[in-house]
Amino acid sequence: MKYSKITVEIRDHVLFMGLNRPEKINAFDIEMHHELACAFGELDRNPELRCGLLFAHGKHFTSGLELDKWAVASPAEQAIPANAINPLGKDEDKRCRKPVVIAVQGICFTIGFELMLAQDIRVVASNARIALLEVKRGVFPTGGGTVRLFQEIGWGNAMRYLLTGDELSGTEAYRLGLAQELTEPGKEFERAAQIAADIAKRAPLGVMACLKSSRFTQTYGNKAAFAQIEEDIAPLLSSEDAKEGVMSFLERREANFKGR
Repeated sequence: MKYSKITVEIRDHVLFMGLNRPEKINAFDIEMHHELACAFGELDRNPELRCGLLFAHGKHFTSGLELDKWAVASPAEQAIPANAINPLGKDEDKRCRKPVVIAVQGICFTIGFELMLAQDIRVVASNARIALLEVKRGVFPTGGGTVRLFQEIGWGNAMRYLLTGDELSGTEAYRLGLAQELTEPGKEFERAAQIAADIAKRAPLGVMACLKSSRFTQTYGNKAAFAQIEEDIAPLLSSEDAKEGVMSFLERREANFKGR
């Protein structure tokens, strides 16, 4: 696919996906949303890709949706293309199977906040301004904010920001556990890239299985997840990567995993 609203680059098994409308504060029109969904589909399908990094060009992550564009679009026009994967992860059965690290700076409103919640590891700059503004616009968050935020930071903390639409600073996001790392402004991309590179060095099958099990637990609970573990670990035990993991331990060297 030809991308015009985002940048896509592969580096050492990591897919870098950059929002690229800085002149519009990276506001999401339908085309940008579709392009990002296509990039997530490529991340999921391409066996050479092991991790994704979602970031934004410019001073700000995103000002949110371009409401005027979305308001006049039909459901068919809004629907993501075939073979694409919704980056908001609203369908648990159709989520990207590989982890995604997100780097956030400056303004990160509405869909930006919900994109944060849908990714697996979050790095934020101290100057981040994060908010779900929907209650100030007469609606409510429909991209996962009401589903995931209280799971991340607790009921009271989530309601504090969901029901007011107030901004959450990068520092406060880190304090509440919404962000896993806090950096100086301008350092968030570098740190997120380091984390993504570390993940890409690990056993791809093991990483995907770990992510799958964790998400399964979140959706179906502990009892169902424990019942599933034995079935999921069996094919990994006979994989080439598992053998390489043992050999690298015995030979005291870094493992060279192939995803097989």
